[in-house]
Amino acid sequence: MSDMNPSHSVQTSTPEQPLDLFLAGSLFFDVIFTGLTSRMAPGTEVMADGMGSVPGGIANLAVAASRLGLNTGLSTGFGDDAYGRWSWSLLSKQEHIDLSRSRMFEHWHSAVTVSIATDGDRSMITHGHDMPESFATMIGNPPSASACIIDLHTSHDEEPWWNSVDTAATKIFADSGWDPTEKWDVATLAPLDRCHAFLPNHVEAMKYTRTETPEQALTKLADRVPLAVVTRGADGAIAVDSETGERASAPGLPVRAFDATGAGDVFAAGIVLGTLEGWPLEQRLRFAILCSGLAVENFGGSLASPGWGDIADWWAMLRSRSDAYSRELSREYGFLDDAIPRHATRSVRRAEATFGLLDEAEHHAHGTFSPPQTPTHKDT
Repeated sequence: MSDMNPSHSVQTSTPEQPLDLFLAGSLFFDVIFTGLTSRMAPGTEVMADGMGSVPGGIANLAVAASRLGLNTGLSTGFGDDAYGRWSWSLLSKQEHIDLSRSRMFEHWHSAVTVSIATDGDRSMITHGHDMPESFATMIGNPPSASACIIDLHTSHDEEPWWNSVDTAATKIFADSGWDPTEKWDVATLAPLDRCHAFLPNHVEAMKYTRTETPEQALTKLADRVPLAVVTRGADGAIAVDSETGERASAPGLPVRAFDATGAGDVFAAGIVLGTLEGWPLEQRLRFAILCSGLAVENFGGSLASPGWGDIADWWAMLRSRSDAYSRELSREYGFLDDAIPRHATRSVRRAEATFGLLDEAEHHAHGTFSPPQTPTHKDT
């Protein structure tokens, strides 16, 4: 199903419609190179077998969530260059993401990241400038949503936009990301008091909790949030849900890791979906691991995110196999028999080497493209 042409119908939500998930963060235009013939070294030129262009940064998470059927709203800044205009069109028209609290800024160029995928991981070079407006100003009063995902490293120069989120109606899922200072200041975790969940990787979890193992870190984090999840890369994930009394672990899946860009975002989207649908904790972990595993088998960050069609294809392939491992995996993922029929199997688009069609470029050149006119949200 993933090789079909994508639907181009416009199905964007309005600010008055409740969202499943609301996000805010920085957008990047990612150019991804894969299959390098040798490692980069000063004074050399290296050929790459593959190249893709995609909206990156917060778009990785927004696309992953939308492709899983979550009605997703995004607040971010777009440049008014060809990169930004193409990204706006792709996110709103192809991926059906509500951009009513996003802005396209005049005479502001898009941040650009070049990502080099090697050995199952990546190296990146980024150029960009601070957004002309803060997220708090752009968003105003956050929209009604069942969940939102925040970055704990949000600037403390002003009140974070999510401080006004009604936690009685909205579950806040927190991520931390890598601390570039490597100080791992425990004060960074203070906002967890308002959060439903925290989803660090095992290195981040151990650094912040000053523990020696992922299991020890998980136990400490479970005292701070109702849902604590620690990812362990190829080894899977472990979690504690204090509300349901569940403690669970799930192993990683054997996949060919082609490009890890955005894998953590896909995992987070899977956890949010499973939590909002009330799945048992182990099923949530297995589903999130499956989604991230399907993503890394393709290159392209946001556009590598699987849709339900890809999940259905994987499930059908697994059930067609008769070896012992596949039979055991089929039992462990048996919950997909109920989940897949309840979700639309919309086909998805993979990353491409070009970021726009010729007619789109001509519209940009003649200034005929403009983003949808949306109201500003400066109310508090």
